[in-house]
Amino acid sequence: MCGRFTLWIDLNELVGAMPWLTIPGGLETLTPRYNIAPTQPIAVVPNDGERALDFFVWGLIPSWAKDPKIGSRMINARGETVAEKPSFRAAYKRRRCLILADGFYEWQKVPGQKAKQPVYIHLKSGEPFAFAGLWEYWQSEYGDEVRSATIITTTPNDLLAPIHNRMPVILPPAAYDRWLDPGEQPPDALDDLLAPYPASEMETYPVSTMVNSPANDIPACIEPLG
Repeated sequence: MCGRFTLWIDLNELVGAMPWLTIPGGLETLTPRYNIAPTQPIAVVPNDGERALDFFVWGLIPSWAKDPKIGSRMINARGETVAEKPSFRAAYKRRRCLILADGFYEWQKVPGQKAKQPVYIHLKSGEPFAFAGLWEYWQSEYGDEVRSATIITTTPNDLLAPIHNRMPVILPPAAYDRWLDPGEQPPDALDDLLAPYPASEMETYPVSTMVNSPANDIPACIEPLG
């Protein structure tokens, strides 16, 4: 599972890491985020051929949904079944996106304690990266429009296995072109990309439980505990 993540990196560094990225409105459209939570806007690059940054709601709302609240239960899609599940299979074929991040959180069980320990996870290089995501367009009977997205998850690598039994799919930059291809893809064409990211390129450390509350979106969320 991936239930919280960050995108706080200096925005010039983001552009340096992804020089192909177009940011409509300029860098001032992005503000540092230290505790992004479900149902909030997230920075995405949809496969519409534009390679442009946009903001979608986190929590995929299928086009056939009667109630958009269903999105709060669809913040993640399992990579093993994404091509089969009715909520995700059409998007997997036609509507993929990059979800921009520079770190994410998981909660680890602590022996003898009821409360779980939040852990921050990021690349050793400190560079931003992209989750493999899916997006959808939903319209209500009254004409309200929502663009939403979900993060695909997979089995954990050796670093994250002691922390949680799932991890988000982080795409290597070499895979961006394939993932953002606007053409329809057969169900198994992209399955090789839905793999755990190399553990050797990641690191983790415990952080304060203040991240448990979405109201706390401050730099202290990512500070190492103690």
